[in-house]
Amino acid sequence: MKIKWFIILCGLVVLNCSTSNDDGEVSKIDREPEEEIEEIEVEVGDIRNITPTQLVADMEPGWNFGNSFDVRDNDKTAWGNPLPTTGVVDAVYNRGFRTLRLPVTWGYNMGDAPSYEIETSYFERVTKIIDHALSKDMYVIINIHHDDKWIVPTFDQAESTKEQLDKVWTQIANNFKDYSDYLIFELLNEPRHKDTPEEWTGGTEEGRTVLNDYYATILDAIRETGGNNALRKVMIAPYAASVVQKTWDDFVIPNNDPNVIISLHAYVPFRFALDASDPDWGSDADKADIDALMNRIEANFISKGLPVVMGEWGSIGLLADKSERLKHADYFVEACMSKGIVPVVWDDGGDFGLLNRRNFVWDFPGIADAAANKN
Repeated sequence: MKIKWFIILCGLVVLNCSTSNDDGEVSKIDREPEEEIEEIEVEVGDIRNITPTQLVADMEPGWNFGNSFDVRDNDKTAWGNPLPTTGVVDAVYNRGFRTLRLPVTWGYNMGDAPSYEIETSYFERVTKIIDHALSKDMYVIINIHHDDKWIVPTFDQAESTKEQLDKVWTQIANNFKDYSDYLIFELLNEPRHKDTPEEWTGGTEEGRTVLNDYYATILDAIRETGGNNALRKVMIAPYAASVVQKTWDDFVIPNNDPNVIISLHAYVPFRFALDASDPDWGSDADKADIDALMNRIEANFISKGLPVVMGEWGSIGLLADKSERLKHADYFVEACMSKGIVPVVWDDGGDFGLLNRRNFVWDFPGIADAAANKN
């Protein structure tokens, strides 16, 4: 059993909402309202005697709760999305996703040095979403996401950053120490030196070296909290979660820890998926780009016993027609699954948006089904 749950739901009103498919067909589904009272009592969960490769094999495709808790502001609606609710988790689960990646920015909800204490109310809000997803037997990934304001991989800032990383991750780890291994810690999102020429091209040797030091600090902090965290699976990304080869070559797993999963992000092909300068997808060259990436991932990580979660992927909905995006999603997910890579689609509620988080209607249900590997 993954986790034992005691659930009390009070004052629920069932709302009748509609969803539509990509052809405009409408179907009725029942949804909870945004505001509900819910308590979930968590007992000690299990850390199974399985390898990271076996755990990743048990995972299924996932969805990113992007641009919500990871907003660079104390106001988590500042980027246009409503506050995170369990109704969103239900919609994601009902669509067929079984992994939830919950990006979290902590820096706007914590105190000053030396304790860097995270607000109790913020922990409670994040925990509520995690508990609800876990109660549905979903895997949940939480991280430190858009905290690049203070996580700067330079020699000059290394000591102060390591001190803060130790304090912050110790709090996070202690808060979830008793949770089962269906909760995965992703140490950092796309760690990099922002606004530098090398930001997205692999960084500098200094940046990659300092990042390895940051990871050692974080993983030590997590393991030292004990309990289930002594063996919890963690996801670690190379510099900027990049697929640039030199970021992989310089990447060091702290202490050769045996419970590590590699985290990568890939918006491929770039001109279609992220740059939005090419609205068409499906040429032989497009497919070759994805195939080549998957083969490199297999050679560099999977063949060496290091499983991979594709923590972000997707295509931007600016110029590309939904039919082109659907073809891309089908091909990308199939390519990931053929290598044993878990794809977790990026949804920011905006240009990458698939789900309307206010009424739980899937704006692009066909793409969502492809992302969930349900086509």
